Amino acid sequence: APRAGEHKPSRAAAPQEWPFQIWITKKQELPSLPDPFPGRDDLRDLSERGRKGRVSRVQKIEVSSLSSACRVPAKIEETLPSRLRKTRKLRGHVSHGHGRIGKHRKHPGGRGNAGGLHHHRINFDKYHPGYFGKVGMRHYHLKKNQSYCPTVNLDKLWTLVSEQTRINAAKSKEGLAPIIDVVRSGYYKVLGKGKLPKQPVIVKAKFFSRRAEEKIKGVGGACVLVA
Repeated sequence: APRAGEHKPSRAAAPQEWPFQIWITKKQELPSLPDPFPGRDDLRDLSERGRKGRVSRVQKIEVSSLSSACRVPAKIEETLPSRLRKTRKLRGHVSHGHGRIGKHRKHPGGRGNAGGLHHHRINFDKYHPGYFGKVGMRHYHLKKNQSYCPTVNLDKLWTLVSEQTRINAAKSKEGLAPIIDVVRSGYYKVLGKGKLPKQPVIVKAKFFSRRAEEKIKGVGGACVLVA
């Protein structure tokens, strides 16, 4: 053991084979070891004597059963660099396995989504089917038929509502008139052919002919224009 006042050599050397030596001074704490383990009491006695006696003398003991205590856990060992990994073998080589010209720079596969029909075709066919090609498009400057204007005559007007609606309106003491919306039935204009029963009615349409308007108002009804 080194004498008092001497500099103790560094212990950060390569791991030794079992059994190895543990050095304990008065300023050093006991290592975290499984409890109980062989030699625990001897280690504590040496540490206590070093603290109480204020000695700087270093004690040395042989330990042969601490391999499980000083071993690195398996999960941590997986993340540590290993001399068996490829990255350790590539140290000291300039290009580190990426060649002399490109050196793992720029865009070897093309920028962005380039090559979907060429060198990346397998990936696009497997994971992005239907990415390329036409599936139809809407008609851009489509001119709607401005002359589309389906018509209905007055003699067909009451057929757009149920017969019970007409009977209930006729029996109403308050004089309520039913509302007939021809636009909801698919018609835009009301024409004046035919006769209306003498019963008030409110008609909604986009257009009314002159004769239709006269006949509707003649039975006490009203014409309402809608967009």
